This record gives sequence, structure tokens and C-alpha cells, in this order.
Amino acid sequence: MLIDIHSHYWEYPKHFSDDFKRQAARARGDMEVDLTVRWDDYWATAEGCAKTIVFGGKAKLSGLWVPDREVAAYVAAQPDRLIGFLSLDPTQPGWQDEMIEGHQDLKMKGIKLLSMYAGFFPNDRRFDYIWEYAIRHGLPVLLHTGTTFVAQAPLECTLPRLLDDVAARFPDVKIIMAHLSHPYEGECVVTIRKHPNVYADCSALHYRPYQLYHSLMLIQEYGVWDKLLFGTDYPFTTVTASLAGMRGLNGMLEGTRLPRLNMEKMERMFERDSLALLGISS
Repeated sequence: MLIDIHSHYWEYPKHFSDDFKRQAARARGDMEVDLTVRWDDYWATAEGCAKTIVFGGKAKLSGLWVPDREVAAYVAAQPDRLIGFLSLDPTQPGWQDEMIEGHQDLKMKGIKLLSMYAGFFPNDRRFDYIWEYAIRHGLPVLLHTGTTFVAQAPLECTLPRLLDDVAARFPDVKIIMAHLSHPYEGECVVTIRKHPNVYADCSALHYRPYQLYHSLMLIQEYGVWDKLLFGTDYPFTTVTASLAGMRGLNGMLEGTRLPRLNMEKMERMFERDSLALLGISS
């Protein structure tokens, strides 16, 4: 059962500052990305995808703010396909109330954090209420980890080692580190190996094929294919493009003696019941 655990909802450009929009031109480097979210476009390139997790995002520092109610309305229009996560920016007043509202009133089933984009450390003790609430209510927490195109977003807030600290103090929280934390994949892999409830997703990586090959070889050599979850990062890319890109990685190794990725284990990852692993009832 193919599950996309990483997709976005927003209205572009409504939910973004002018500064964010200017900087977003650097997102893919080689091409301009259309950040408009359209359900019909997503679904047309998501054949075989049974369920999709969707969230907005809140990060005042970087100029992104998507109200959870708008995400919930998007989910309500496709209730058999979409699962909503609430978003938090704990640097802003009222975030505790937003978390309770998103979970209890809007019935969202997880939490999305953009610690680098919002400029906070996820292991900051001032924000322990997030992790305590997540444990109490069985909410998985997915965080952006890794690189960004936003100049003011501090890289030091996105390092996987910060979540090593969180997982050591809150071992029962289900944590997903997005994008295999690239370019900090090595640190990500040893963290997911260390903690039973910490996972990574492979979203938005297939268009950097050599980097992704290297990242997945780390997954393979450390023996943690079972800790990797499938995601796209739509609208930055799609289910169809992500599957094709990953399935084609060994092809670029022809004529070399480089080790091959285990395609059987990759296919198992595509078919993994990520919702069951994360404790999400669909």
C-alpha cells in the first residue's frame, strides 16, 4: 500500500511573504518550480497512492503561514485520500492553543514543525510541551531537516543531532526527519538506527540522483531500510516522478563496480504501511 507521508497544502502566493517568493526561485536551481497546489494535478501523478499526509506550514521568520483550518478544509474535500497534520511555530504567541485546536477541533492526526524556517531548536526545553502533548495523544511529529533556500533560516536549527536529544528524553514520540536531512544524511541515518521510534522520509531527493544514491547506500549499509518512509514533498515533485527517479538509480552505475541498491528492499519501502508504523488510524 503506497503512502505519501509528505505533501503540502497552501495557496500560492497568498500564504507567503514577498521575500519568501523571491528566494523560492533557488529551490531547485535548474528549474522554476510551480508552487501552486491543485488536487487534480497531484492525483493525476499519484497512481497507486492509497493515502497522503498533507500539512501547511508556519514559520514567521521565513515568511510562510498557512492556517490549519484551511488545510483541514482541503483534507475534508478528499477525506478518503488525505490525512491532515497541524503546523506550529512555537516562537509565536498562542502556539499551544493552535496545537490543541488543530488536534481536538480540526481532528488532525500529527504535527509538522519547520524549526529551521521558524528559527528555533526542536530540543529547546521551553518547547517540551510539544513532545509531551504528542506522547499523550499519540501524534507523530514530522520535521523539516536539512538544507533550505531561505537565507535567514539557520542551519544549526535543523541538525539531526537535535532530535537525538529529543528522542532520548521522549522515547515514545514517533518522529520523522524529512528529506533524509540532506546534506546531513550520515547524521540522520545513525540517529534513526539508534532510536526505535525515529524515522526518515525520502521526499524531494530524486532530482539529485547521485546524492540520493549515496544517501540510500548509507541506509543500506547501516541496515535501516525499515526506518525509511516514502514521501514526495508535493508540489516540489510528484509520486510518479519520485518512484521513477528512485527506481532508476542503479541505472547510472552501469559500467562501474559501485555497489547496487537493493531494489527488493526499496520496493518494500514503497509498499510500507507507514500509517500503521506511525500509529495513525485512517
